[in-house]
Amino acid sequence: MTYRTMLTEYFAAAIAAASPRHVLPAALPRGLVKGKTLVLAYGKAAAEMALVAAQTLEGPVTGLAVTRHGHGADLSHTKIELIEARHPVPDDYSLQAATKMLELAATAGPDDRVVFLASGGGSALLCAPAKGITLVEKQAITDALVRSGVPIQDINLVRRHLSRVKGGRLAAIAGARGAELHTFVISDVAGDDPSLVASGPSIASPFDPKGALSVLQGAGIDVPEHIHAAILANRSAIAIEHPVHTVATNGDALRAIERLALADGWQVIDAGKALTGDAATCGKAHAIQAQVYARTPGRYLMISGGELTVSKARKDGQGGPNLEYLVGLMSALPRHAKIEALAGDTDGIDGTHDNAGGYLQASCVQQSDALHALATNNTYPFVQRLGGLIMTGPTRTNVNDVRLIAIEGAST
Repeated sequence: MTYRTMLTEYFAAAIAAASPRHVLPAALPRGLVKGKTLVLAYGKAAAEMALVAAQTLEGPVTGLAVTRHGHGADLSHTKIELIEARHPVPDDYSLQAATKMLELAATAGPDDRVVFLASGGGSALLCAPAKGITLVEKQAITDALVRSGVPIQDINLVRRHLSRVKGGRLAAIAGARGAELHTFVISDVAGDDPSLVASGPSIASPFDPKGALSVLQGAGIDVPEHIHAAILANRSAIAIEHPVHTVATNGDALRAIERLALADGWQVIDAGKALTGDAATCGKAHAIQAQVYARTPGRYLMISGGELTVSKARKDGQGGPNLEYLVGLMSALPRHAKIEALAGDTDGIDGTHDNAGGYLQASCVQQSDALHALATNNTYPFVQRLGGLIMTGPTRTNVNDVRLIAIEGAST
């Protein structure tokens, strides 16, 4: 079996370990309620999570799920409506989904159960601009933030302050008349704070208007006076205490890989489970580590997770953070190194492109070509020419990125 085949199988195992079908059924509440069970799902895993909930929960189940275009599931045999919207910049469908979800939440009464199903991507997919801010203005700010390369947690901090659904507001409405609330989370954030996933529509979190404005200023984004005022005027929701369960994380995905790798005889190296920062810079740093192991007898697999970013990406560049990481790694390795690597996003989409990530081996990469691809943020066509793109299609889960470096150590 080639290293590419082996590492691709490990990547598939990571995705499977975080799938709603695998993690959600045992966690969902049991028993009937007097009234209805209302499922409100948002994020890239929302459709699959909603389908599992409809098939598992007892009694009448209704609701709404919003996911990214192309990431849907067949909910036609359920009473849960599905809306597909744009990501990472919201669109009219994002606004439609948020409006409907707020309306549905307001129908919950003391005999009802409300089940929130949160996953990464929900920040864009569920969009209800705060008072005084239009959808067009929010789209422009989101697009500028995404292109600026600031960390996702900073983007979501701003999003929360531009919203009337995030930061626990959806739960505040759903629980206003005493409904039973539950939140289930598939985490795509470093550290797995559930209030940060999808910017926490069902989980109240501290507001920091000055911090949000500081992020915008640091990203070089001019904020009109009325938006500045709207951010300062926005306040956190009243927290409604209820059970919150994180059912899948990046750590779960990495542990699934580690189990297989150990069984296959690899010496597994933990290179970090919650990495953030610039993707190419991280790749170059990992190249230095990998070369240390390459000089040591043995066969090593360096594993890392988290969410890296492309700092200040060119508008005409093609390629997401996993390809930037991969090309950054290879740009710092000599061609004689017996090192191969895979980097992929568990949601099946690297940034905004159709690939989950890529696979490269040092022996096939010319360093000067790799450095040029990085300089132009044009890693997609570079990896494509080498036959290294990994295409999974939508996976209907999202626990961030997985990076694997296979290292053939020195002969004894």
